Amino acid sequence: MAGSTYTNSRNHLDLSAPCDHIEITNSSQQDKVPRVVKQLLASWNTEDCFEHISPVSLPSHEKVIEIVDQAKRILFPGYFTSTKLHASNIEYYIGKQTTDLYDKVSEQITMAIRHDCRRNELPCTKCEERSHKLALNFIESLPRITTLLATDIRAALTGDPATKSPDEVIFCYPGLLATLIFRVAHELYLLNVPIIPRIMTEYAHSLTGIDIHPGATIGEGFFIDHGTGVVIGETTIIGNNVRLYQGVTLGALSLPRDAGQKLRDKKRHPTIEDNVIIYSNTTILGGDTIIGEGSIIGGNIWITESVATNTKVLLKRPELIYSNS
Repeated sequence: MAGSTYTNSRNHLDLSAPCDHIEITNSSQQDKVPRVVKQLLASWNTEDCFEHISPVSLPSHEKVIEIVDQAKRILFPGYFTSTKLHASNIEYYIGKQTTDLYDKVSEQITMAIRHDCRRNELPCTKCEERSHKLALNFIESLPRITTLLATDIRAALTGDPATKSPDEVIFCYPGLLATLIFRVAHELYLLNVPIIPRIMTEYAHSLTGIDIHPGATIGEGFFIDHGTGVVIGETTIIGNNVRLYQGVTLGALSLPRDAGQKLRDKKRHPTIEDNVIIYSNTTILGGDTIIGEGSIIGGNIWITESVATNTKVLLKRPELIYSNS
């Protein structure tokens, strides 16, 4: 019975109908693609578009992120690795991780310098030799970064009653993660390594919503609570034991259209002195703006001029209107 049904179903098929494949093939517009390719090639030959058609390799975004992750494993041994660490293997583990980090950093710095030379048509800068020196300088900064991060963790424990342990801060706090990546990137920025520091801090920005330019100067005991929407500009100077809340902007005043050339390397962002607290959604702008030591700046405030030491700046409570209509 099953065989008969199968035969009858085949007899009802219209075998003379054209195959769908022929109709689909005839409707293809693939032959129009080469025209678009030629337009793209022509656009890259003008000054209006950007490309990197060159045998000189760019730094690898993926490898730079690997450097960040490896630095985390070194700076916080035992937290971000599957390897069980104890007294008998800690020196071997840190030694291997740090040596490997040196190799990765020197390779990416070489690519960054070569790209910079090609982009700016510079004479030979001995990129291989320079990259190894710069990589060693970076590795030598790791103990100092470790010490700074310890002060940042203590600041979180002191300033946030919601946390119960340093483990929670290290594992869970986006503010510490953004600060860690900033501190790593800042050392490379100070060494004048092209592009890599910015890749690092923009990676942190994508993970945490916290945007810290690697050129900013930030003292010890820095704590960002919650953190989403925090922006810290390139020439910002932040002293010791400063606390920021979500949505704080430390930015520049309105800039002219040609600001990229006119204001490069000039102080455009504020200075925040020691022991200052800035609450959520406050904006502080301008290179001449100084928030004096010990000041407390309330939330939702817009500041474009300096504040004296030990000053509280608060917004007058707005009038609330309740309506049942």
